[in-house]
Amino acid sequence: MIFMTGPWGRGVDSDTMIRMQPPKDLVSKFKKRFADEPFIAQAPGRVNIIGEHTDYNEGFVLPAAINLRCWIAASPRKDTSLIFQSENMGDKVSRNIDGAQPLHDWSDYPVGVAAQLRESGAFGCGANLYIRGDVPLGAGMSSSAAIEVATAYALLHANGATLEPTAIAQLCQRAENVFVGANCGIMDQFAACHGEDGKALFLDCRSFEFKTVAVPEHIRLVVCNTMVKHELSGGEYNLRRRQCEQGLYALAGALPNVSALRDVTIAELERNRGLISDTVYRRCLHVISENERVKQMVAALETADTSTMSQLMADSHRSLRADFEVSCAELDVMVDIAREQKGVFGSRMMGGGFGGCTVNLVESNSVSKFEHDVSAAYHSATGIKPDIYVSLASEGAGIVAAESQKTAGSARP
Repeated sequence: MIFMTGPWGRGVDSDTMIRMQPPKDLVSKFKKRFADEPFIAQAPGRVNIIGEHTDYNEGFVLPAAINLRCWIAASPRKDTSLIFQSENMGDKVSRNIDGAQPLHDWSDYPVGVAAQLRESGAFGCGANLYIRGDVPLGAGMSSSAAIEVATAYALLHANGATLEPTAIAQLCQRAENVFVGANCGIMDQFAACHGEDGKALFLDCRSFEFKTVAVPEHIRLVVCNTMVKHELSGGEYNLRRRQCEQGLYALAGALPNVSALRDVTIAELERNRGLISDTVYRRCLHVISENERVKQMVAALETADTSTMSQLMADSHRSLRADFEVSCAELDVMVDIAREQKGVFGSRMMGGGFGGCTVNLVESNSVSKFEHDVSAAYHSATGIKPDIYVSLASEGAGIVAAESQKTAGSARP
């Protein structure tokens, strides 16, 4: 048996409890490795229903936490070291937080979080950490944010400290920006911290204000991994950010009260098109139109308008392919195949682009056939067998304690 308190003290229903149970052998493996009694922290991956490349432009996004997670069994130490083992990476690592510097490997993610906690004053002691994740690595479902947020909850609990979920998300984002060196936005960490069962999060990436949006019960979030990642993805991602900044700089000189592309309307962009190159214009056009699609998708989910959902996701993919130019042949093939299937309410590429995954809204009764037929058609078209993951919108991060540890554990600040 486990217990878990949901966000803001509300309980978690029995179905969530089943999904939230940690792997059965996690505690025993921790005890074998560290000879100590652990508590367990967890954080989910995420899908982004719509709103791509808008977060770092202070725009709007619509992510949902998923029921694939990073689990960390942990116990406090008396020194300032992090001793951790990752089942996924097969590594045993010892890092002292005092004077820690990036090693440019996976361990920078948990160590970067610890370094940020140290800077904030919330880190006094180190911890033993046994890490297991079932969020696919490099598939665009935010395995990095999952390990960051799970580590943050583990270290806070080990130190007897608390932070509000938004503060944890911001701290983890800083860790990835400053320590890891990845210039990510806030969406992934925010979704991991604030996820709610059965709901997506309509997030304003400027103010961090958000509201939950129920995903209709008959819809499943299905992620199809193309199994490719083209090498130019990192450099092109940074280039897209610079192009957005170039567009903002030029437009802000002509438009009052503009501090981000989310402040610019399509009409204003068109009137000032001569100020920017055609390439930068198309980058800005994607961001501005994508923000509007996010707002429209919220309304479509609230009314279960599947026709509008499908059109919005089609428009998003077209914009990402033609205006932002971050799709690739495999993503386009996967989306085209998905759209032909029965019970599909929308399909588009998800993430930074140049490979990775598509996100699909699929009617629950059609999921099994969707998985089979999409896998077969994609393999026939590309020679590649895809991975396909089916999820519900799920609960966010927290501490999960064994029955014997109820007096020691609480879930979320």
